[in-house]
Amino acid sequence: MIKPIFDTIKSIAVIFMAMLFFGSCSDNYKRVGDEAKKNVFPVGIAENFVLTYTETKDIIVGDTTESSRVITVLTSPKQEDFTNLEFPYRTFPDGLLLDFFDDEDQKSIVKADYGIIYSATNLIDLRGNVVLESHDGKKLETPQLYLDQDNEWIFTHEKFTYTNPEDGTIMDGEGMDFSKDRNFLYAHKTNGLMLIPEEKEQPLEKETLDD
Repeated sequence: MIKPIFDTIKSIAVIFMAMLFFGSCSDNYKRVGDEAKKNVFPVGIAENFVLTYTETKDIIVGDTTESSRVITVLTSPKQEDFTNLEFPYRTFPDGLLLDFFDDEDQKSIVKADYGIIYSATNLIDLRGNVVLESHDGKKLETPQLYLDQDNEWIFTHEKFTYTNPEDGTIMDGEGMDFSKDRNFLYAHKTNGLMLIPEEKEQPLEKETLDD
C-alpha cells in the first residue's frame, strides 16, 4: 500500500509543478507585454500655430530680408511636437491650411482635417477632406494627399476628383502624381466628364425683297 500512496503523491507534485510553471509563464508574458507599451507624449503643444517658409537665392548679410521671399505659410489651430523621438514629426490634429506661392507670388491653397509633417524627410501627410485649389481655380479633392517638399512633388494613392474650370472638365480617378508647378501630371486610373457649353442660336436675318 505504500507504493501506490507514494505514486499518488508524486503525481500530485508533478501536476502542481506544471501549474506553477505555466502560471509563471503566463504572468511573465503579461508583464513583458505591459512593459513593451510605450506611451508617446508631445514635447510641446502650440495653439494658433503659424509657420512661414522662406527661400533665399543670395547669401543673407545681417538682418536684411530683401533677397528672401515667402514660399509657404502653414496655419493651424493646434500643433503637437514629437521632434524629440528617433523619427521626429509634428501633428496637426485639428486640421491645417497651407498657402503656396509660386515665382510670380500667385497663391494656391491646401487644406485638410489632419496633418503630419515628418521632419527627417520633409514630407507632409494630409488626411481627411483634403482640398488643393490653385490660383487659376483648378481643384483637387481627395481623402489623403502627400506633399514632398524637397522634390516639389505632390501625389495620392486614393480616389480623387479633379475639376478644371478652364475647359469645363471634371475628372474622377484613383492615384495621381504631379509636380508643384503642374508642368507634369500623371493620373493612374481615370474617368471624366467634359461639359460643352451650348451655342446660342443666332437670330434669323430678315430678307429684303426687291419689288
